Amino acid sequence: MRLRDLELKDAPLMLEWMHDENVVEKLRGNFKEKTLEDAEKFILASMNKKENIHLAIVSDEDEYMGTVSLKSIDRSNNSAEFAITVRKIAMGRGYSWWGMEEIIRLAFEKYGLENVYWCVSRANDRAVRFYDKHNFHEAVDISRNILARYEEMNDLKWYSVLKGDILDERTEVAGCKIIRIKTVPTVGAGELSFFESTHDVPFEFKRMYYISKVPEGTRRGFHAHKKLKQLLFCPYGRIQLILESKHGREEIELSDPSVGVVIEEPTWREMLWLQKDSVLCVAASEFYDVEDYIRDYQEFKEYICLNMT
Repeated sequence: MRLRDLELKDAPLMLEWMHDENVVEKLRGNFKEKTLEDAEKFILASMNKKENIHLAIVSDEDEYMGTVSLKSIDRSNNSAEFAITVRKIAMGRGYSWWGMEEIIRLAFEKYGLENVYWCVSRANDRAVRFYDKHNFHEAVDISRNILARYEEMNDLKWYSVLKGDILDERTEVAGCKIIRIKTVPTVGAGELSFFESTHDVPFEFKRMYYISKVPEGTRRGFHAHKKLKQLLFCPYGRIQLILESKHGREEIELSDPSVGVVIEEPTWREMLWLQKDSVLCVAASEFYDVEDYIRDYQEFKEYICLNMT
């Protein structure tokens, strides 16, 4: 997936989400009255990037998946409002998080901004869960000029990110520890990353394997282990890891080769390939044992209920 300028060919798919009640029910504005001509006018207007920047989130095949924006750019304080909308087909496939992370990176690195803010209705449970899950903090110092643009709306939750903030500061995901793999950069010659059994990883590993040559959008996993301990990391590409344990269900994107997730207790896992040919590597504490697998989700739920302490 990538960001690019909006193009007129995107108009029909843009109109699709505008007329999808599942997408627009909690959004501000009357989208169901929009026409194809309205979508085309919006795209043509987006070519003027003076006060607003609207970019398309597209798949590796250049299919339009949604729009991500920096609106009301204020050069007096180098701030802008963030907005994103994705098609229903793109939901749950990592496009929202990647698009948000990428436009915020561009805001700071390319467009010279210092602050990005946004708001959602507290009734929009899906959006609030998404932002809270990724450790975005509620903003309490939004200026009156910005609030005035939303004076007709009540019960809004505001968020903001400052330049230099780390977007995901979690140390755990669904009870699994997030670790940093030691990485040594060499000027002009890349990086060397390494970890050692029992030193950097809290168990001795007996087996390593990797999954490669996987098409974008593929889902794998759908199992848990009773006793096996594992370290999962992605040395190339982008993979969304969905984990569920007795601690709850959470997601994390593996896209930094120096970040790994340690699974030490029964945890249901699903992996979604966000980029084709991404590689998932696993260091395991035991040799392969088919009896250690739980492949039925309901059986997994019953297993963790019986073994909760």
